[in-house]
Formats: sequence, C-alpha cells, structure tokens
Amino acid sequence: MFIINALKDFGAYLRLMGRVFSRPERMRMFFKQYLEEMHTLGVGSIGIVLLISFFIGAVICIQIKLNIQSAWMPVWVSGYTTREIMLLEFSSSIMCLILAGKAGSNIASELGTMRTSQQIDALEMMGVNSASYLILPKILGLVTTIPFLVIFSTVSGIIGAYATAYIGHILTPTDLTLGLQHQFTEWFFWMGVIKSLFFAFIISSVSAFFGYTVEGGSVEVGKAATRSVVSSSMLILFSDLFLTRLLS
Repeated sequence: MFIINALKDFGAYLRLMGRVFSRPERMRMFFKQYLEEMHTLGVGSIGIVLLISFFIGAVICIQIKLNIQSAWMPVWVSGYTTREIMLLEFSSSIMCLILAGKAGSNIASELGTMRTSQQIDALEMMGVNSASYLILPKILGLVTTIPFLVIFSTVSGIIGAYATAYIGHILTPTDLTLGLQHQFTEWFFWMGVIKSLFFAFIISSVSAFFGYTVEGGSVEVGKAATRSVVSSSMLILFSDLFLTRLLS
C-alpha cells in the first residue's frame, strides 16, 4: 500500500513539474516574483545559516582538539578536520537539511494556505498557469541563492573555529591556519556547491508539491508542511549518497 501511494505521489509530482517548467506568460511579473522569492527564501535564511555554522565550526574544532590528542598527531589536525567537515558535508548536506525545515515548510504552508483559501482556484479560473506562476519562482529563487548560503556557511564555520582559537585558547591561530591550508583541494568546495544545487531543487519542488496538492483545511496544511520536510530530508540524504559517490 505504501509503495502504491508513493508511486501515485511520484506520478502526480512529475505531472506538476511538467506544468511548472513552462514559459511564464508575463516575464516582467515572473522576474518580480523571482526576486521576491530570492529575498524570502535565500536572504531570509542567511541569519540562521551564519549562526548555526558559526557554532558548529567552533564545536568541531573543540571536539577534535580535546578528543583526538596524541603525541603522534599533528597539532594542526583540528583545523584540517574542521575544514574538511564544513566543505564536504555540513555546509552543503546538513545545512540543506536545516533549510528543508525552514524554507521547505514555508513553501508548503504558503501554497497550502492558498489552496485551501481557493486563491489557486481563482488563478485557474482566470486562465493563469498557477503551477508555473507560483512554483517556478520559488524553485529558481532557492536554486540561485543556495550556493551563496553554502559559501556563507563555510566561512562562518571557519570564523567560529578561529573564535575558539582566540577566545577559548584551545589551540593557537597559527596551528589552526596551518590545518586549514594543509592539502586544500579546490574540488571539495565545488562539490559542495554542486550538491547544494540538487538539494535546493529537491527542497523547493517537493515542498511546493505537497503544498500545492493539499486537500482540506488548516489541519491538512500543517500535515502537508510536515510531510514536505520529512520527504525532502529523506530525498536529500539518499541523493547525497549517490552524488558523493558520483562526484568523488
């Protein structure tokens, strides 16, 4: 039964995406919506991204320094490990899981409320392709801003590690800098950016699907938001496994 329902949802999702990716009827209105979604979904998430990344970078640096101490272990290994974790997984995968809860639930709730209040039906009555009009700017807005959020997350995590070095005196800033510079691979940075583009599409499109297709009242809107977060998170984890293998 679960598999049948999942296949039905997947088919409905593909049909909806077919309607979404059509040429906007009014390009001027589309760009206005696009800029608004970039601000709401992208710029509006900068604060939480910087805050969480700062403390995660600091905690990683502390944990590595305190729990991996050995006469055979270089002192700069804390900086090296912090850099690798932030670049390879946290700033792309884990941060996108967090954004699935913030931006994803926002998208699902907004579209679900429009559906239950019959605003979407009104657009359809006027001959407007409501799927493209409402969903396409959200998808493109999040896909456009997510690489910048990944960069901000990485930088904020490194700043958090330096704050630990200066304030907590866990290790010297010089040793931290040596670790951050040790065998730096530029491709790891681009790999995180590429993965985040796929994750952004998953978050925006899946959340939009659950919100756009909601049936019922306000209670169903809340359930749709919850389902969007859970489904987006699971798909991010699955796709992370394949993308990491593919890009490594």
